[in-house]
Formats: sequence, structure tokens, C-alpha cells
Amino acid sequence: MPLAIPALLKPRLAAPVAILGGGVSGAGVQALVAALGATGRVYDAKGTDFTAKAAAGHALVVYSPGFAPEHPWLARARAAGAEVLPELDFAALAWTGRVVAVTGTNGKTTLTEFLTHALRSIGRTAVATGNIGHPFSKLVADLAGGTRDAIALCEVSSFQAEALRHFHADAALWTNFAEDHLERHPGLEAYFSAKWNLVARTTSGGVFAGSSVQRFAAKFDRPLPAAAAVATEGQPADPRLAGTVFAEYPQRENYLLAAAWWRAAGHEERALVAAAKTFTLGRHRLARVLEAEGVTYWNDSKATNFHAVEAALARFAAPVVLIAGGKGKGGDLAGFVHRIAPRVKHAVLIGERSAELAFHCSTFRVAHTSCASLEEAVRRAAELAAPGEHVLLSPGFASFDQFRNYEDRGDQFEKLVRGLRAAANF
Repeated sequence: MPLAIPALLKPRLAAPVAILGGGVSGAGVQALVAALGATGRVYDAKGTDFTAKAAAGHALVVYSPGFAPEHPWLARARAAGAEVLPELDFAALAWTGRVVAVTGTNGKTTLTEFLTHALRSIGRTAVATGNIGHPFSKLVADLAGGTRDAIALCEVSSFQAEALRHFHADAALWTNFAEDHLERHPGLEAYFSAKWNLVARTTSGGVFAGSSVQRFAAKFDRPLPAAAAVATEGQPADPRLAGTVFAEYPQRENYLLAAAWWRAAGHEERALVAAAKTFTLGRHRLARVLEAEGVTYWNDSKATNFHAVEAALARFAAPVVLIAGGKGKGGDLAGFVHRIAPRVKHAVLIGERSAELAFHCSTFRVAHTSCASLEEAVRRAAELAAPGEHVLLSPGFASFDQFRNYEDRGDQFEKLVRGLRAAANF
């Protein structure tokens, strides 16, 4: 049975809906368009071009997060008089359940997964969606709009947040803020403003912001209500969390945000602690792979920005052999290398930014080696690390220069490391 058609969309669904982007988000939009009893037409840079003539044939255009607001295809759609919606807005118009949004430079996927796990543990209908890899539009289609007691735990990136007009969150948890995505946003304040757009679309009293978010809110003159402030940095250990992934930083920060919202929502914290004890991290998040010849190897491929690398390095008592590099996302590369220098025994550099990284390593006297491939990097790191030391893949950059995604990068790293041990035991 088709979903009830939202009033805003009803007059615009008679013509085919233009779906810009043929990836995961685009597929989600296609599913929701079909559930609304309408038809869709996909336009993608690798396939059908969205020309001015094509734009004239659509009254509604829905686009994936990869399209920046100033993209020429969106300009063509607006010039043709179409209603232009980002994927989250389109989905939100048909969703009837609650939304808890999660954003941040780092930690948002883990926090989204943890809250979903915790809510399910107390019998709530909770689904992780959004930037986590399950588009909100697909969720709406699958659940026929949702029910009043359903909770969508929606991970929201800056790319998704910047143009929102109809999406509304009952609560928003903002883990942290640091330099990232400056290849898309023209500066740090613009990146902050993109995420702030989510705050502006959250129920009053429903915002929970970590310590670094509070600092940047003050810097950029975006006052947060006092009730929104959650102390997430430098907090003492919680003995209740011993043995869980939240016992130490950086995951400690995620628990503190979760607990603040959990209490405000009227749930007993002992249930959240119990959920923490059964929660496991997703792959590629500072995960121990194995030990070979006394050297321990760690896969932190999901670390695609500087802040994530610095958080990972802080977990180790002594300098590590760091494998870093990849596709650039903007930011102060010199400042990054300067900050991590004391924690790096040797930097093994890969990807398109390896030459620039090498330059800054030389400036700050960080021993380094540039490698043409991850395979070469793993071999070199194994040679450099002594028994009792650690080799850490924590790239600090996007993966798309050499890999399909960060999962592919992490999978290849783990395969190569296992190959090292197999060769040593031969």
C-alpha cells in the first residue's frame, strides 16, 4: 500500500521525480518515491546528464548529499521552477515517528549504533539511519512512514545538514567539532554553520553538545543554551564502564553524550550501563588486528580526519609506527603534523597527499618513509616496529584515491597484516 502523500509533495508527484545521484542515497530515494506511488528518474554524473531540458520535465528534484548546494544541476532545477529537496528533507516529510539526530566530526556512527542498541535493549523500536549507510528515505519506505513510537537514530553529516528546511529532530547530539571537510566547506566557520543548521531544526531543550562544540559555538557567536552543554573532555573514569569500549577516550566522549540524552528522555541509566557492557564497536575503529613477532597491529581506517588520528594516538603510552595519508580534505596539514610529532616513532606515508605530508614531517623532524602502496607500507612498518611496539593504520584522510572506501582500506590492511604473520610462521 502506498504511503500517504505529504501535502507539500502531492501536486509535484504527477510528473516523474528527478533523483540526482545513483548511489546509496539515490537508491533510498527511489524506494520512497515508489512507496509514494510515484515514478522516479535517476540522473548521475556517470550516466544520464541533468540538462536544462531534462530539468523542465520535473516538478520535484531530490538530491544526494554529494551534491553541494551550488551544484549547477541544482541551479538548473530551481531555474525550471522545481521543488528541490535534499534526501533527508524528502524523507522527513513522510516520516511519522520520532527522530534523534547525531552529528559530530568524529564518533557519530558509534554513538548512533550505541543508542540504537541501548533503546532496543529496553524494548523500544529504534533504527539506525542516515549517514550510517542506511538512507532515511529507505527507512521511511520500509516502515511505511513509521509509527508514533518508532525512533529513527539519524546520523547527520555536514553535507546532509547544510541545506535542511523540513527535517526536524526531537533531539540532537553533537559529539565534537574539529577541522574536517574543508574541501567542501569554504572554511571552519562554514563547516560549523552547516552542522548548526541541524541545531536550528531541533526541538527546544533537545540539543546536547560536547565540550569542543561549546568552545567553537562561543568562538563563532552561536550561543548554546546552558542545558545543552555536556562536559565530555577530561572526565574521570567511570568504574561502571570498566571492560566496555567506553572505559577510555575517545569512546568515553560518546557515552557521556548518550547518558545526557538518556537521562533527559526519562530512562534509567543502569539500563544504559548494561547496554554498554554488551555493545561492540563496528569494524575499522581502532581495532586490534593481531600481534606478530611481538608487534601489535591496529586498524583505525575509519579515521578520515586529523582529530580522529590524534584521538587514536592518545590511546598509546609510547610513540607508534603510524601509517597515514590518502585523499585530501583540506585543513592545516602543518599544524596536524606538528601536533602528532611527539607520538609518532616513524610515519609511513601513502596516497595522494604523501608528498606534502613528507614535507611537513621533515619540517617537524618526524622520521618518515613514503610508500607507493598500502602493501609496501605494511611491509615497511613491520620492519620499523620493534617487539612491544605498535603499528597503527590511522590515515587521517579519505580513502578514495586508492580504495573504494575506508572499509576496503581497512580490509586490505588486515589481509596484509595476516599475510605477514603467515609468512613469519611458514
